[in-house]
Amino acid sequence: MPLISRPAPASQPGPRRSWYARLRPPQLIALVYFIGILLATAALHLPGVVRPGAEMTSVDLLFTATSALTITGLVVADTGETFTRYGQYILMALFLLGGLGILSFGTLFAFLTGRRVNFSQRQHLQAQISGLDTGSVVRLLRTIFTYALGLQLLGAALLALRFVPQFGLSEGLFQAAFHAVGAFNNAGFVVVPGGMFQYVSDPLVSLTLSALVILGALGFIVQFNVVNWLQRPREHRLTVYSLLTLFTTAALLLIGFLAVLLLESGNHATLEPLPWHGKLLAAFFQSMTPRSGGFNTVDIESMRTATIMVLMVLMYIGGGSGSTGGGIKTSTFAILAGSAWNMVLGRGELIAFGRRVEKDNVVRATTVAMLYTLMVMTAFFLMLLTNPHLDFTHLLFETVSAAATVGLSMNTTPHINDAGLIILSILMYLGRIGPLTFAVAFSLRTKERSGVRYPPERDILVG
Repeated sequence: MPLISRPAPASQPGPRRSWYARLRPPQLIALVYFIGILLATAALHLPGVVRPGAEMTSVDLLFTATSALTITGLVVADTGETFTRYGQYILMALFLLGGLGILSFGTLFAFLTGRRVNFSQRQHLQAQISGLDTGSVVRLLRTIFTYALGLQLLGAALLALRFVPQFGLSEGLFQAAFHAVGAFNNAGFVVVPGGMFQYVSDPLVSLTLSALVILGALGFIVQFNVVNWLQRPREHRLTVYSLLTLFTTAALLLIGFLAVLLLESGNHATLEPLPWHGKLLAAFFQSMTPRSGGFNTVDIESMRTATIMVLMVLMYIGGGSGSTGGGIKTSTFAILAGSAWNMVLGRGELIAFGRRVEKDNVVRATTVAMLYTLMVMTAFFLMLLTNPHLDFTHLLFETVSAAATVGLSMNTTPHINDAGLIILSILMYLGRIGPLTFAVAFSLRTKERSGVRYPPERDILVG
């Protein structure tokens, strides 16, 4: 009797994944920040947020909400005079959400409600905070919240030593908390009456804000790596990424400090009237703040054109990956500079601190820089078209500041029309999530042809 094979039972389809689970990490990051901007704009439209008599259109509120959530700091009107205390609390909440990440706060809420974080959510978090290991990203996130909160509380306590005697207990504590949160998250919003110019020679305020901005722009992974290395140097080593970030940051701070000091010491509108220690402090603060801080203790518009160019270069480079800083990132700049130097010397591989940098990292760095440059150039061209009444340098500075989510301005933002504000809002959004993240989020999936290798072509002229 012939054997009849029975067909295998049809496999039961697994549970249908939700739309959230089917999103790739770049798609989720782009979507969440977009929805966050809409909700933030709606929050600023609530009654009691804007002071009576202050004129803020819907475009102005959209721009301000985008600036706050992307931790930029560009404003169309004085924040302290335009928004009530209720509105200022909303802005401070947006700094926190934008600085540590909306997805990170969603995970914290999951912890507090006892929910588990699945592997897909871990991947999304890893993409947002630049985690190196998916398995440890949740544990890293817990440490980040504790560490960030502790630093901001310490910064607020130091600033309170100056603000409480000046403004009284209640107002002084609020001013200290608002600017500590803004500095650590690289937001750059100012609500102190009279602005930051009054603290140009004040070491307590200037150095506290500088320390918070620098720590925020370094990124948590670098700081934790340094702490572990200091505690147990035999068990932990400084990673190449940490070394690249630390050395590049130190070099940029030194170069920026010397450039501002030399170029502005003879400028009567900026550093010349200050005593020698005030000159040093102001030059350091102005070299620190383009790294994405957004605060300034001297008038940017009064600086020499050469100094403005230096600040734009510093803004373009920005802070560390996975940090509250913007720009192309310090590690990207270091890899590009190292690759160029290698090419000049005729070396085949990029070696950094005794380690070989993979070619994939070089390609990624080049891609990030190219996309970022194209984004800035396109936005600047549109700004020239929509705001022909404004100065070329002023518009370029404003565009780079928005793209790098810095928040410095040559007093140009209030004079930009609605079309320009919308362009800058889109630019701040792209600058916060990253142009590469945005491009990958909306690119089509392509199957890699692993079995096909094409012949190389070397007869291509470059340079």
